[in-house]
Amino acid sequence: MTIAPQHRIYACFFFFAVTTGALMARLPDIQTHLGVSEGQLGLTMIGMSIGSLISLTVGAPVIERFGFRITAFVTTLGPAILLAVIPWLDTAPAVFAVLFATGLLSGAFEINLNVEIDRLEAQSGKRYMNRAHGFWSVGFFFTALFGAMIRQSGLPASWHLAIIAVLIVLIGGWLTLGATNAPRRPGEHQGEGSHSFAFPTIGLLPLCLIGFAAFLVEGAGIDWSSIYMRDVFAVEPIVGGMGLTLFAFCMAVMRLSADPIVARYGPRQVAMVMLSFASLGALLVGIAPTPTLALIGFALMGAGCSAVYPLAVSAAAQRTDRPSAVNVAAIGQVSFVVFFLAPPLLGFVAEFIDIRASYLVCLPLLLAGLWASSFALGSKKLDTPPGMPAEPLGPNG
Repeated sequence: MTIAPQHRIYACFFFFAVTTGALMARLPDIQTHLGVSEGQLGLTMIGMSIGSLISLTVGAPVIERFGFRITAFVTTLGPAILLAVIPWLDTAPAVFAVLFATGLLSGAFEINLNVEIDRLEAQSGKRYMNRAHGFWSVGFFFTALFGAMIRQSGLPASWHLAIIAVLIVLIGGWLTLGATNAPRRPGEHQGEGSHSFAFPTIGLLPLCLIGFAAFLVEGAGIDWSSIYMRDVFAVEPIVGGMGLTLFAFCMAVMRLSADPIVARYGPRQVAMVMLSFASLGALLVGIAPTPTLALIGFALMGAGCSAVYPLAVSAAAQRTDRPSAVNVAAIGQVSFVVFFLAPPLLGFVAEFIDIRASYLVCLPLLLAGLWASSFALGSKKLDTPPGMPAEPLGPNG
């Protein structure tokens, strides 16, 4: 059976989201098992953030050395196996250590897959970046939809995460071992010189700002929507969960359908429209007088931030000042720091002002991302290699 290279990447994104989403669904059980407070659990979870940041800073040369196939195998299967160990651990420091190791693999996963997608796009003349990230959203939506049901069934967290790990090892291992490495993009930096550390350059800062805005909205939508619905409107749990479900669903749908739109209208126009929708959604959530309007706001936020980060990653990978892996890692650094640190920071705003304010404070950064998109992203349509036809505006690929 022949499997297209981009489909293997889609599967890796899906598996990674299912793995991490399953852990998030079982956090209440893990907290009870460890006997820690919310604050202590938060400090434990930072282990994954620290590991990701280190990997994004120094991991690019290692990834280039091993290549896409080997790195994809290790970083797709490794997190599933590591996270399946957590329910068996009895102390928070041990969980921190496992999450730190998972974070190291997560950062490498992010660099490896994004660089490979960019090279496939250059090779084929088609766009895959948004669809690839869309499968992360599909995996997260899948977990958000079924994770609570699995927990309600009484299945222990140890069995839940173990089943996920076995499935990913079997299916993910088969898919990644059969992968091949795409050729470098024409004109791509070959890595000469000192590029061991991936820090943002001046030219990369506008793209980092765009990713910053997108991940801030994503963190606010994923982590605080259910609590917002409960505290502001005192709705039933099933209604409160609809904020997260709508957010994840709209994000997934837009990412899966954005590539043909970007091919037609160009990255700049698409990003500016999407960030405008995200801004409108955050404003609506911040002032909504009814649960229905708040849910519409969460849907707009999910759709609005969906394709923005993938577009910024594509632009970073196409820069020729440094190797693609280094630039992708640098923008990933900033964005992942925001994604992991935004929830506690927004929680601080919610505690000392109110939870509506934690969405309104996103607006200035969204507007800054909108401004950066107006010049940092390309306005041209699909970059088609010489001799390659442009991608038809249909559901192919």
